[in-house]
Amino acid sequence: MHREIASPATYSVDEVAALLGLARGNAYRCVREGLIPAKRVGRRWMVPRKTFHEWLETCNEPGVVRGIR
Repeated sequence: MHREIASPATYSVDEVAALLGLARGNAYRCVREGLIPAKRVGRRWMVPRKTFHEWLETCNEPGVVRGIR
């Protein structure tokens, strides 16, 4: 029997930083300020993959990208 391993439901902030080409500190700042959608779980920030990709689709709006970089 062959099983597929499901991908995690969330990204870490470090993974999001790499995907967006941001410095780690800037990614954390954007998460704290609510510019990047994330949830706080204990002391960790988790970025739901589905929410992140839906948000990313709206980033063609100049104000969204300007707020991050």
